[in-house]
Amino acid sequence: MTDDELLEQVRTLTSANKKLSREIERERSLNNRNRVRATINTNLGNILSAEKSRLEKYMNLLLSNSTDVVLIFDTSAKLLFASASFLSVCGAISVGEIRGNACTDVFETFLSGDSLRHANSAILSSLAGAQLSELDLTVKNSADQIRYFKMQVSPMLDQSGASEGAMVLMYDTTDLYLARLASEAARSEAVRASIAKSDFLANMSHEMRTPLNAVIGMTAIARQSADPERMLYCLGKIEDASTHLLGVINDILDMSKIEANKLELSPTNFTFERMLAKTAGSVGFKADDKKQTLKVWFDPAIPSVIYGDEQRLSQVIMNLLSNAVKFTPEGGNIEMNAVLLFEDAGSCCIQVDVTDTGIGISDEQKAKLFSSFQQADSSTSRKFGGTGLGLAISKRIVEMMGGSIWIRSEPGEGSTFSFTVRLVRVDDSDRKKYLAPGTNLANATALVVDDVSDALEHFLTIANEIGLNCETVSSAPDALRRIREHGKYDFYFIDWKMPDVDGIELTREIRLLSPDESVVIMISSAEWQQIAEDATAAGVNRFLPKPLFAANVIDCINECLAGYGGGEDSVEGDDFTGYRILIAEDIEINREIVMTLLEPTNLRIDCAENGLIAFETFRDDPELYDMIFMDVQMPELDGYGATRQIRALDAPCAKTIPIIAMTANVFREDVEKCLESGMNDHVGKPIDINDVRGKLRRYLPSVSSSAKRNRTD
Repeated sequence: MTDDELLEQVRTLTSANKKLSREIERERSLNNRNRVRATINTNLGNILSAEKSRLEKYMNLLLSNSTDVVLIFDTSAKLLFASASFLSVCGAISVGEIRGNACTDVFETFLSGDSLRHANSAILSSLAGAQLSELDLTVKNSADQIRYFKMQVSPMLDQSGASEGAMVLMYDTTDLYLARLASEAARSEAVRASIAKSDFLANMSHEMRTPLNAVIGMTAIARQSADPERMLYCLGKIEDASTHLLGVINDILDMSKIEANKLELSPTNFTFERMLAKTAGSVGFKADDKKQTLKVWFDPAIPSVIYGDEQRLSQVIMNLLSNAVKFTPEGGNIEMNAVLLFEDAGSCCIQVDVTDTGIGISDEQKAKLFSSFQQADSSTSRKFGGTGLGLAISKRIVEMMGGSIWIRSEPGEGSTFSFTVRLVRVDDSDRKKYLAPGTNLANATALVVDDVSDALEHFLTIANEIGLNCETVSSAPDALRRIREHGKYDFYFIDWKMPDVDGIELTREIRLLSPDESVVIMISSAEWQQIAEDATAAGVNRFLPKPLFAANVIDCINECLAGYGGGEDSVEGDDFTGYRILIAEDIEINREIVMTLLEPTNLRIDCAENGLIAFETFRDDPELYDMIFMDVQMPELDGYGATRQIRALDAPCAKTIPIIAMTANVFREDVEKCLESGMNDHVGKPIDINDVRGKLRRYLPSVSSSAKRNRTD
């Protein structure tokens, strides 16, 4: 091989070697990159795996610790995941205990009925591709508590839109639900109260306009009539309408006090029996007009004298009795019983029941009876009328006296209203104590005539209590026969309404047998004015209202034995000859009314148009007047100021003269204000002439003297 050939081969090998070196370098570089890529891929996979684990950890923590319930179901509607908050709902111990259960089995643990069906249907619809759905569910949790939840069910879809399962989100809406119910209830109550007050105002308008129409109409009729009897009839209707209107106004005033939480009690010592007698007597004539039987019984164990608010207690009883008369048809029966339930450290718990045979009350009506501005029948066309405030007022009064009030009734079967009060024992004396001092009935005789056997037995009980020798007969012929056999009696107690021969005719026969020696006392449920003229002409001396009470019988006997003729139910009138009074009143019609009504008493009356004139009139001649009636609200100087100035005068009689307030404000604080100014007593407006006469009888005898009786102007 030549040198050239050898050199050429060397060059060829060298070139090949260089090429191979380059290939080797390329391969080495490629291998390094692959190793780097592999390393990078490995590290990236590790990083992604760690991030995924971390994200999954946080997601699990989020779902597990959520206060809302989270559930995930797979495509076969089996539970894959449940948040820890779900365990308190379904009662499971752990998620593993319920994982894999079908949705129906899961929901059955806390749902039932429609809620269960709707929840299962929502899951299946979501798995079928339905959009988000919401449900309101009532849930009974593991603690047997009823809770309210909002459930949202949504499908879980992959990137291609294929279903991977369903997710349920449940959150507790109980507080919102209850708040909404409370808000709706409050709104409904506000609407109800508004409607009730609107109805109340409409009814009050009706209740006030009705008697006002009667007053105006009867006044017009009387003015056009020349017939005295027709005029008297009109005046009677006017009086009835005015009394009703006054009752409506009093109810409204009492209710306003209750609404303002200013109704107060004025406790004093009073005789329980006398309070019952006066209250029942006021209702008795109404029952008599409807031919109803009114029976009253009270427990002898109730103390004679107790401490409490007599006026308010009487108001409650009067309301219940008046309602019983109103809602009981003609010929029905009404009973009132008072019993001593128990005593505790001098405090007496007394229960009063008023039972009637009236129309009864439904359960729906009972729920409204004792509510303010509510009536069993709120329509103005209702049959029986009334303000609907009486029972609400009674409830408040009874509760202030430490008691409660309730009703037992069925429609068509009558009603029984019952209430309890707690009063303080003061005295438990024998009834004989109330006889006038020195009175001894051992030698007195009485004959009682009544066609009702129960009334005769009741009177015998009273007579035995006070020691009165008493005989009874049931008819006028029997009474005359007994008188002829026995001789005259000291007292005759005669019922007015009897068959064949009534009490007035029997009195005429008795007066033929004993003209003047005996006392005849007429017993009746009717108002005395209805029979006074005929009874007086026949020879009746006194009047006793039914139902009978021992206190009334005792008072009547005391008056008869004392020869006193000024009682409210006496046949004789008041005579105040020799006395002079001053009336301070700025309203002319009020002055005219009082002066006219007092005209038969023979009083001398001067008038003052305001408080300043009243003060100056008295100051100029203090010895001239025996008593002052002082209106409270007057121009120039009101009644309070006039009274203070009179009391401040140097004249001795200025300190002692009786001053009686005349005011339409008859609440406790109003009366106390009158007394604090120096007044002795008060009468309410509109003026009740019997109340005025009662004050005259109370205060004028204390200042009487022969000098005043013989005094001339």
